Amino acid sequence: MNSQSYSIAQQIYADLGIDTEAALQKMAATPISLQCWQGDDVGGFEHPDVGLSGGGIQATGNYPGKARTLEQLRADIDQALSLIPGKQRLNLHACYADLDGKKVERNEYSTAQFQSWIDWSGERGLGLDFNPTYFSHPLAESGFTLSNADAGVRGYWVEHGIACRKIAAEMGRQLGKTCVTNFWIPDGSKDVPADRKAPRLRLEESLDRIFAEPIDPAHNLDAVESKLFGIGSESYVVGSHEFYLGYAVKNQKLVCLDAGHFHPTESIADKISSTLQFAPELLLHVSRGVRWDSDHVVILDDPTRSIMEELVRGDFLGRAHIGLDFFDASINRIAAWTIGMRSAQKALLIALLEPYAKLQSVEAAGDFTSRLALLEQAKALPWGLVWSEYCRRNNVPDDAGALAGIKTYEKTVLSQRA
Repeated sequence: MNSQSYSIAQQIYADLGIDTEAALQKMAATPISLQCWQGDDVGGFEHPDVGLSGGGIQATGNYPGKARTLEQLRADIDQALSLIPGKQRLNLHACYADLDGKKVERNEYSTAQFQSWIDWSGERGLGLDFNPTYFSHPLAESGFTLSNADAGVRGYWVEHGIACRKIAAEMGRQLGKTCVTNFWIPDGSKDVPADRKAPRLRLEESLDRIFAEPIDPAHNLDAVESKLFGIGSESYVVGSHEFYLGYAVKNQKLVCLDAGHFHPTESIADKISSTLQFAPELLLHVSRGVRWDSDHVVILDDPTRSIMEELVRGDFLGRAHIGLDFFDASINRIAAWTIGMRSAQKALLIALLEPYAKLQSVEAAGDFTSRLALLEQAKALPWGLVWSEYCRRNNVPDDAGALAGIKTYEKTVLSQRA
């Protein structure tokens, strides 16, 4: 795209009172956290005798080229980041610990198992986010972790959570970028339980123990994430939306809203303003739910656009932390990262370019006819030209060029991982 094309778009937006340069500056100041687990199908690199068990986590597909070592995963992340404009963050799960061939129990993890990630991220100017891993472990096979009736099992997972908060705080301290630590557990029942109350009482007690030690919020922020149902927890989830919303408001923790963790007809965009009225900050996991799967690759669809629109309209970007959460093994995994991230970024840019001041004005005047007309007019505005300019300024290819880069990497690198 040449500069003349951007200038034309700039003028079209200016006629609506929109400053495209200000929008691009906000884009640059709003990083999105790239999830490491797309690169190896949520496998992690723990000791080989720890298989995928418990938690209902399942990536479908067997596209060739999956990362099988930390080195391969990091090389793949580098390739994806080279195709994504702007400076982003990286979201790690604890099961991606660098164990150097040793067996270390999750409740004994320390910064030592993640120092190589901290160093690697620091070299790239990336902030890190973190997640305790409450699945893919023998002590998660029952389907209950922090709400487990067995005090010993429950204690193990409490210790894991405590360890992860300390690791995250050190990540934040060393990198100088606050780390968001997100707690999601798979606890629930396949069939209807007789007692819904007791597991939730145990979960509250476990969370209280995990969060007992104060941590400098400049280094670490805690978030709790709900889910409507999962594989093996179709009838009952201990950590429901209502449970975590109440817990977060009571204890002033971040609420994590995952776009794939609610009823298909629910809009998490509609939950943002009401949640932030009472909770201090918000963590958003941008995903795409399709029927019973919560983690399809993000695309530029209406739900994703609505999320970004609500963040911009409510001036919530300063109180929201945005990350991706999906895993697709049926397509090129680097393409999944790249397409998903660029789609989320496009949705954010479109929201930043919306003629919101005009929309507010006509809505306040009760002119709902003009409101509808403006909303429809905005859909045809030349945001694509502004997106191309953002890519150009960040020295990354346009959409066609990004796909070409993915195909080249597949041919030269991924195809060698037979």
